[in-house]
Amino acid sequence: MTQTAWAHLPNAKHIDWVLASLKANPEKWEAARTAARDAAGMATWNARCGKPWYMAYFATINAACDATFDTGGSAAYFSVIDAILALMAYDDCGYMIESEIGELKIIAAFGDPRAILLLPACIAFNETKVLTTDSFAV
Repeated sequence: MTQTAWAHLPNAKHIDWVLASLKANPEKWEAARTAARDAAGMATWNARCGKPWYMAYFATINAACDATFDTGGSAAYFSVIDAILALMAYDDCGYMIESEIGELKIIAAFGDPRAILLLPACIAFNETKVLTTDSFAV
């Protein structure tokens, strides 16, 4: 199996799942982004881009996703980029993907950037119900 560029990160298995999930269920990710944006509120949602690390990582992840998926510019694509950015920047946030949606919405409403970025992934997980510890192998 080919080693990924992020294999050394604590959240590598979550990143693998996010990418596999987008490939298998792009429509779920489209809907999840809309639901997350609506739940968090536009001001909170737009504030995610104000984080100092967000734009620094964005170009790198955007290029990697562009090379892998033909979904550039779609809501699903940007939801996945947000999830990967959070999983790269915050070692302690992988569990949020598996959280209850309501719980994560509350955390996002308080402005937690991890929750804001991972809310679409949490919604997609709950929609597809495929995330288990065994399903991380991609």
